[in-house]
Amino acid sequence: MAVAELASNCVLKQMWHRRRPPKEWISHKEVHDRPDSSSFPSGHTAAGVAFSTAVAAVWPWAGAVCSVPAVIVATERVHTGAHYPSDVAVGAATGLAAAALVHRAPRLVLRLLR
Repeated sequence: MAVAELASNCVLKQMWHRRRPPKEWISHKEVHDRPDSSSFPSGHTAAGVAFSTAVAAVWPWAGAVCSVPAVIVATERVHTGAHYPSDVAVGAATGLAAAALVHRAPRLVLRLLR
């Protein structure tokens, strides 16, 4: 999760300064204050997907269970107007990539040390 959060919030958001969706696009009346940070990509989605993917690598059934909240978070981020769907999609891809990197990192380090 930490790698996904760093990649999305400290690297990608700094590279793309995308504004949040306009409040007028939100169909419901309750529009909460949204952060002023870049909308692209979704750090919440990146963290949720990274967590569920990492869990699935060890316990597939638990990873499937953890995927449900990750999907709910991604949907909520678009529904509340915090993100565009593409922000969430790239956040999910960032989470997958971060989980894959962390999963493979020990083997890569051992291979380099030999």
